[in-house]
Amino acid sequence: MSNTPLAVDMSHITIRFPGVLANDDVNFTLAKGEIHALLGENGAGKSTLMNTLAGLQKPSAGSIKINGKQVAFNSPKDAIAAGIGMVHQHFMLVPTQTVTENILLGLDEPRFILNIRKYDQKVRDLADKYGLHVDPTAKIWQLSVGEQQRVEILKTLYRGANILIMDEPTAVLAPQEIEEFMQTLRSMVAQGKSIIFISHKLQEVAAIADRVTVLRKGKVTAEGQSMQGVTRRKLAQLMVGRDVVFAVEKGAADVGDIVLDVEGVSAENNKGVPALHDVSLKVRSGEILGIAGVSGNGQSELAEVITGLRPCSGTIRVNGTIVSNQPPSVAIQQGVAHIPEDRNHVGSAPNLTITENIIMKGYDQPPIGTGWQIDFDKATARAERLREQYAILAPSVTTLARKLSGGNLQKVILAREISTEPRLMVAVQPTRGLDV
Repeated sequence: MSNTPLAVDMSHITIRFPGVLANDDVNFTLAKGEIHALLGENGAGKSTLMNTLAGLQKPSAGSIKINGKQVAFNSPKDAIAAGIGMVHQHFMLVPTQTVTENILLGLDEPRFILNIRKYDQKVRDLADKYGLHVDPTAKIWQLSVGEQQRVEILKTLYRGANILIMDEPTAVLAPQEIEEFMQTLRSMVAQGKSIIFISHKLQEVAAIADRVTVLRKGKVTAEGQSMQGVTRRKLAQLMVGRDVVFAVEKGAADVGDIVLDVEGVSAENNKGVPALHDVSLKVRSGEILGIAGVSGNGQSELAEVITGLRPCSGTIRVNGTIVSNQPPSVAIQQGVAHIPEDRNHVGSAPNLTITENIIMKGYDQPPIGTGWQIDFDKATARAERLREQYAILAPSVTTLARKLSGGNLQKVILAREISTEPRLMVAVQPTRGLDV
């Protein structure tokens, strides 16, 4: 790679937060026309490092060069002007605006008069070019998480970025969508773009990346290593510092009584379009029922009608009790746990602490709730126990949820839901953002 001009050269980057050394003397380079993968456990400092490159965070020490020129970004606008675009793990979209309106936000064009149909067509053409199909006229809140991911990518491409940072871009995509996305990345590289690919999915890194850099606890354990001859086992070892077992022996399930009974259920999505049509299924205790499909084909709506978050026709019973068209509290009382697709806006309260998110479903019940009071000592003790048990990386349990990495936020949700010892768990993309 020594003779290839560098699109990005990050040298001796150090980033400190109160009580946390997020990046410790990190070096990272990106050659023009390559895909460079950035790997690491949850909280290893990957997103923090890339936020610095995207102008969202200033380094405590170190320097950055773009195409050989030293830069100091004061804002994301500076980074965009330098040809850098970031597709964030946590989407930066305005829910009440359309796809096209979100893509145009912050641009100098149009200045006074917005011909929305003209720009809808531009967005549609761009989506067709890269195979990122989405309705330009749809409101963001009407889209599935997978579709919102496509909007983020289109927003970056529309700005003409030549250096793209992809932070967990395939986390919510189905296998067939991932292969299409990989083809999109290859197409962009063939057109001269350079891509930083952050992912926990080792098979994807092995399939798409030219080089890899691995972070562990803010330090580099492998810098710009060629992917030739690198195995998935070796990558996992560099990420976590130990051997990882990939094969899991699974015996036959010992099933019991019916826990969930869905009969003739139909429901509409947020656009008012039918998402479920006459769905029937049964789940018994002791078994796992998988629901497969391309994002946006009713998976989220099915989870929501079961957990009381969406009205429907038909009947849903949990432990023999009807929960369809009932408040979520009825499903919770029947022992239903829910890991939603959208961990930021549905699964957690970003401005509350880890402790407050942990007790969210049981703050009014013993031993946490005592009448009209909350025993914060017991709440803190529970949060501390779960933080240790689930290896949630945070300075303390008083840390706000919005300050956690995506994987650690997912661990908070998993800890809360699993610790209730549910009889039925409804999980949509439960491993999103989690490492090996």
